Amino acid sequence: MGWMQGFPPPDKRLLSAADGSFFEFPALRWSVVHMRQFLPTTGVSRGLGAPVPFDHALDAGIDAVRFTPRGAEETMTWEASLAKNYTDGILILHHGDIVYERYSGELTEARKHAAMSVTKSFTGTLAAVLAAEGTLDPAAPVTEYIPELKDSAFGDASVRQVMNMTTSLQYSEDYADPEAEVWRYAKAGNPFPKSEGYAGPVGYYEYLQTLEKAPERDHGEAFAYKTPNADLLGWIIARASGKSVDTLLAEKVWSRLGMEQAAYFQVDAKGTPSAGGGLSAGLRDMGRFGQMLLNDGAWQGEQVLPEAAIADIREGGSQKKFAKSDHPKLEGWSYKNMWWITHNDHEAFAARGVHGQTIYVDPTADMVIVRFASHPVAANAANDPTSLPAYQAVADYLMARDTQANQ
Repeated sequence: MGWMQGFPPPDKRLLSAADGSFFEFPALRWSVVHMRQFLPTTGVSRGLGAPVPFDHALDAGIDAVRFTPRGAEETMTWEASLAKNYTDGILILHHGDIVYERYSGELTEARKHAAMSVTKSFTGTLAAVLAAEGTLDPAAPVTEYIPELKDSAFGDASVRQVMNMTTSLQYSEDYADPEAEVWRYAKAGNPFPKSEGYAGPVGYYEYLQTLEKAPERDHGEAFAYKTPNADLLGWIIARASGKSVDTLLAEKVWSRLGMEQAAYFQVDAKGTPSAGGGLSAGLRDMGRFGQMLLNDGAWQGEQVLPEAAIADIREGGSQKKFAKSDHPKLEGWSYKNMWWITHNDHEAFAARGVHGQTIYVDPTADMVIVRFASHPVAANAANDPTSLPAYQAVADYLMARDTQANQ
């Protein structure tokens, strides 16, 4: 559409973080691949080693795989679903090989895309790793690591309740509600100078200290998806390990998987990485991470992350507590270590982010799907009816193909 083209771009094609225009649809389709042009960031180093390439076994038949979207009567092809969900890039790994890869819009194989809340699952994974290594105690009170939160909603919460998002917070993440707390949170995390007269918190850490407990329930009673938990977990991780989330992710993961590109986090005005939604990375590098989890923490013959940490993620959380949340279309699911666990026949689990981001890991089909997207609706409910049955259909197709090959 000509966004940001020209030197300088004409006013009608200029996007800006200052007025929020960069994150409005359809401009969003451009900006999700160029977040670093709008916001301050900190890098996640890939190290100095050469990238480890994937083997390719491309399967043109995947485009023709058909499935029935939830609530629909007519079938749809995999290829048609990509446009339906505003897909910018998609990668399918099967037995560790790339069987499908496609880019559209602004995304190319050399560019990075905003992962949105998929970031949370990286944060949760780091916490699970520190727990497996004995550096972090999930049963400990939050205040053991962050005493500054003793008078906040988190004053009587445990680290595990933060990791599983079963804390009780007076906080709404309804993006459609201009009065929701998420916008006060966004204002605190905005790295740019505050408006004259602003007296609210500056930075994620200050905002967390202002949160109050929801009066209707206590911690640990129900799953409630709220991003402040992820930024708090990033703070806990930093205190426990002595390293910021970006540094720890580089050390534990990014420098050990032969990544092709460095990743980066958006930061607040105090340089704190957004552990709840600020990561941007390349499509294939996200695939490497997913494949490593599918391999129980191993990569290229090396145990990169403790197997116990991956097992803890895949075990899932309380389905009973999840059922009390506002996700009725995800019946039978649970949430643990900031991963979404389907508990389906394939034992699939996923990282999920608004506008359509996902890492979908299917152990039974030996398959990983990574998708970057820029759907106009900031809710997974907008694309789940198409996406989830599409992922299952591709898994079934690949497994049937294996069966035929072995006959």
